[in-house]
Parts: sequence; C-alpha cells; structure tokens
Amino acid sequence: MFTCFKPTWMLSSIYELTPAEIKQRGIKVILTDLDNTLIAWNNPEGTPELRRWLDIMQAESIPIIVVSNNSKKRVAKAMEPFGLPYISRALKPFSRGINKAKKRLKLKDSEIILVGDQLVTDIAAANAANIRSVLVKPIVETDAWNTKINRFFERIIKKHLKKNNEIKAWGHSLDD
Repeated sequence: MFTCFKPTWMLSSIYELTPAEIKQRGIKVILTDLDNTLIAWNNPEGTPELRRWLDIMQAESIPIIVVSNNSKKRVAKAMEPFGLPYISRALKPFSRGINKAKKRLKLKDSEIILVGDQLVTDIAAANAANIRSVLVKPIVETDAWNTKINRFFERIIKKHLKKNNEIKAWGHSLDD
C-alpha cells in the first residue's frame, strides 16, 4: 500500500551525492526538488556548501535540473543566482514535471534520479515516473504551512515502511 512512497536511497543531504557514485550507477542527470532539498524554503540564497556541490557537479558534467511545485516566478527568482534550469508547477506527486524533464532530456529512466525531501510529493512522483529516487533530510526543520500537512502523513508512512523493513536508516552514500 505504501510502496509508492518508498525511496531508492536515503541520504542525510543532497551534498552527499558524489559524481563517482552517480556515474557508477549510470546516472546522467539529477532532478532535484527546490525547497528544503536544494535550498532552505525560507533562505533562497543557498549556502557555500550548495555552491561547492554545484561546482563539483558542473566540473564533472552532471546536469542539475530543479523540478518544483512552486510557481515559475518563485523558482526563477530562486534559481537566478545559480543559473540552473528548472521546471515549475511540476504537480508532484504526479509525474507531470518529471515526464516533462524526461521528454526534454531524451534519456532512459535508469539515467535519471530525483532528489527530494518529501515522500508524499517527491518520492511518489519519482516512482510514478519510473525513475530512481533519493530521499534527503529537510535542510531546515521548519516548513511552509502547506508542507506541514504532508509531514503529518509522511510520519505515518515512514513508520509503516520502517516496520516492514522497506526503508533503512539515513545513509551518507548510495552504498549505505
């Protein structure tokens, strides 16, 4: 019943994804959620750690594309300092935004992953689109009002997945 929310991997942070691990698994593109995955929802400037990670991925020719449920105006403003391409109004947990990215990229499903901080939107969307996923801890513990509802249901889902040994503890690499 809850398998549509099961992530492929669980990492403490998006910054723990390394080019070596990505390439080893045949992944060519990282799709990522925006708020509380790439940047804190209430701090659009990002962090020095984010800039270093983006520089490393760029140096290794691993594209990053933001797939967000936010409006085009919000995502464009947040991505302007980083120069990252994006898809807004992705409608996660549906696969619409991911499918749009897949069409644009012309890659196999196995060559794309989605990184996100929510089971009920990001991971469900990745599974609906038949791509692998990485669940990360939210960057900050606070959430926008609309995300708090998702977190309530997420706690129930996580409890069920853990009870049935369908998810492990937070890892620090894709091999954990």
